[in-house]
Amino acid sequence: MIYLFIVMFKIVEVSISTVRIVLITKGERKIGAFIAFFEVSLWVILVSTVLNNIAENPLKIIAYALGFAIGNFLGSVLEERIGIGMSEMTVIVREEHGLPLATQLREKGYAVTLIHGEGKSHPRFVLMMYVPRKKVKGCVELIKETQENAVITVSDKKPIYGGFGMIRK
Repeated sequence: MIYLFIVMFKIVEVSISTVRIVLITKGERKIGAFIAFFEVSLWVILVSTVLNNIAENPLKIIAYALGFAIGNFLGSVLEERIGIGMSEMTVIVREEHGLPLATQLREKGYAVTLIHGEGKSHPRFVLMMYVPRKKVKGCVELIKETQENAVITVSDKKPIYGGFGMIRK
């Protein structure tokens, strides 16, 4: 029973830690600090439980490590589902496909900036967008449905100021 307790609480603690780190890097310091209080409280309880009579019960180490590993995995899944923040998407398409794709994306509510570019053998359009992380997957699917040869890159960003649909800080 103690092993299950250790695994479960370590999973919760590490999952909370993963979300807290992301919140802080996205600028949500107050929420991150609030979460840190509960995270470290769980950690102290866990460590004291694991270290108590550890020489006689070394399986506690395995339970702790298992909880840590599972917590990392579940924490990253949870963070991805929460989808805090913005992503910058860059899409490169042939010139003739740029304006129709931008129009389609704008009709779906995405803000798009078009930039003319030169590829190796064809003129290109570069579409730049800042998309809420929760909507990136849907946006990528929409682009792939209409432009199977598009080059799509996505990077997490921390917007500072301005832009369509962005909060001005």
